[in-house]
Amino acid sequence: MRIIIAGAGEVGYHLAKLLAYEKQDILLIDNDKDKLTQVSNTMDVAVIHGNATYFSVLEEAQVNKADLLLALTSSEETNLATAIIGKQLGAKKTVARISNIEFLLKKEKTALQRMGIDELISPESLAAREIKRLLKETAITDTFDFDHGLLSLVGIHIDEGSPLQNKKLLDLAHLNPHNNYITVAVLRNNETLIPRGNTVIKANDHAYFIAEPDGIEQVLNLTSRERRTIKNVMVLGGSKIGFHTARKLSIKFNVKLIEKDKQKCFELADQLPGTLIINAEGSDVELLKSEGIAKMDAFIAVTGNSETNIISCLLAKNQGVPKTIALVENIDYIHLSQNVGVDTMINKKLIAANFIFRYIRQGEVLDLTSIHGVDAEILEFEVTESSRIIHQELKDIEFPKSAIVGGVIRKGQGHTIKGEFTFKPKDRVVVLSRPECITKVERLFK
Repeated sequence: MRIIIAGAGEVGYHLAKLLAYEKQDILLIDNDKDKLTQVSNTMDVAVIHGNATYFSVLEEAQVNKADLLLALTSSEETNLATAIIGKQLGAKKTVARISNIEFLLKKEKTALQRMGIDELISPESLAAREIKRLLKETAITDTFDFDHGLLSLVGIHIDEGSPLQNKKLLDLAHLNPHNNYITVAVLRNNETLIPRGNTVIKANDHAYFIAEPDGIEQVLNLTSRERRTIKNVMVLGGSKIGFHTARKLSIKFNVKLIEKDKQKCFELADQLPGTLIINAEGSDVELLKSEGIAKMDAFIAVTGNSETNIISCLLAKNQGVPKTIALVENIDYIHLSQNVGVDTMINKKLIAANFIFRYIRQGEVLDLTSIHGVDAEILEFEVTESSRIIHQELKDIEFPKSAIVGGVIRKGQGHTIKGEFTFKPKDRVVVLSRPECITKVERLFK
């Protein structure tokens, strides 16, 4: 597939990195020579220096041969213009990154598709959707359901004194007599480990499991975690993400939104009738106490300042809030969340890049998700008659060492499996894989 990416910022860079592993034909366009030099030095991607709205630049990029044109610069106007011009010059499909909320809420009235824009991507809206997903459980820092919960991914921080601490996974097998969960990844000191039987679980690790429905409770019990229903949520920051988050969450939860700008509060009050808007400074501890932060089940900080978001989440944690989520601009911060005490840190650009990657992979992969801070993807494949693994036992398949099978969904039932499991047609297989070996894993299912 020939893919042209306009914009070598964090979204474009991260996406190009993911696609480069796929051996796709990638071309990156940007005005910044230094960024393009960095790209050229770190990955096998072609680059063009220039403005993607110029006909000459798009023609040099041979946009007429592009299967996909992704306009991902930080300028909404540039992205819309690039997608429209690119389509007119022959790009098969175009995607534009936007930030204007009205484009999303009134998509049917904008006629952008008729103008040549096939899809709109809003990092702010995607971040809000991700926050909603993360609020599923207070005890779990990350969660994702496959086939409506037939199998689930759960992430849990290993505390000091945990029953799992300093134990090999092999030695913990007796605690899983029904074989209804499997450890698929361990995040330790910013390093992603694909665990094997001799892997030792340590305090402050972040462990990720694939579990059957009844296995989730067992994992929580094993890690001494208590489930708690979320009802009351406090959002700090009336940014676009704050708006989207409050709009999505107020349907189900009691939401308070704190914003320091008085005029913006009036605007938000008109737009969010189901949310209590409070005009205040979010770093004011006494104010947070008076607004009942101790009674909150979740605290979400999405101001434009990463440090403010992290510190306010730590304040909330100190007040006993069980679930905290902080928005950060620096992708490197995400790995720090387990170490500093914030349950989950998210980056809107990373979420957008991963979403686009999933969008590109549709048709080859049934489902795909990323884990915050973990250098791996979770994918769901379907076994066909032509798959290389069909009618083979798992132990006999040369699976890449940087990948692991988390489970299989067969005839409407989820199973976490062992080496003797034999794959059959129509099985849906959940795999955790590091990016560099996704292509090898895919070949097993073709």
